Amino acid sequence: MDLSNGSVVTKFVLRSFPGSWKLQIFFLVLFSLLYTATVVGNILIMAIVTFNSTFHSPMYFLLGNLSFLDMCLSTVTTPKMIADLLTEHKTISKRDCMAQMFFMHFFGGAEMTLLIAMAFDRYVAICKPLHYRTIMSHRVLKGFVMLSWIIGFVHTVSQMVLTVNLPFCGHNVIDNIFCDLPLVIKLACIETYSLELFVIAESGLLSFICFILLLISYTVILVTVRQRSPEGLSKALSTLSAHIIVVSLFFGPCILIYAWPFSSFAGNKVLSVFYTVITPLLNPIIYTLRNKKMQEAMRKLQPQHV
Repeated sequence: MDLSNGSVVTKFVLRSFPGSWKLQIFFLVLFSLLYTATVVGNILIMAIVTFNSTFHSPMYFLLGNLSFLDMCLSTVTTPKMIADLLTEHKTISKRDCMAQMFFMHFFGGAEMTLLIAMAFDRYVAICKPLHYRTIMSHRVLKGFVMLSWIIGFVHTVSQMVLTVNLPFCGHNVIDNIFCDLPLVIKLACIETYSLELFVIAESGLLSFICFILLLISYTVILVTVRQRSPEGLSKALSTLSAHIIVVSLFFGPCILIYAWPFSSFAGNKVLSVFYTVITPLLNPIIYTLRNKKMQEAMRKLQPQHV
């Protein structure tokens, strides 16, 4: 779509993965399988946590909410990305583009907060086991979940309220597989330097600060366990390793994306796919393959489908 400098943009063009039709079909099959596995895996975790009484504990309650956020985050971008692989002209309306950015930052901000709540849950379980049920009460858990949604909402509204009314004219090509906030802002017809800095501060620093806080919390847990019982260090590492993997894979691509937010970073599309397609799938894989209770619960479901 070639627009003149004076025309008003109503649609944006997305630059998906380049290559032949054979390569496009390969990506279509690959991402379709990954997205299906993401939805099925996370729904399975939510169902087990909700309907199996043995999983009615604070850790699994938070895990069920994490699965819901992962599934929503992937659904915001992946179906559109898969559909674009079937078309030659990969466009998205301005309204849908704004909605995509809104929900991406909404679910992303909520998940960041929820991961901190999960780290706090592990801290209490390992460092204060006798008071675990008292501290991690149902009221506290509901508060954590509500706080995560509130922070996600405030995070996205604070950016979108300044973006939704930006004038777009002429340039309408987004060099990514979905509407990425920094790249969309760059297409505006007015000077957006202040807004660009605000986006970096809001998204980049939020991601980085949450990541550092999580690493500090895990370090405190390991140091505390080592001081109290050196033999329990390996058990603590085993318990926390899944959380550390999820945190690293969730925040790593996000931090890298916003480290080069307004320049053409060569690996931006790869990181975007990893953030929206791969990471939401790793949550059910990590928490099922390394959790014996979850494996047993899934095995009990098998006869029902045979």
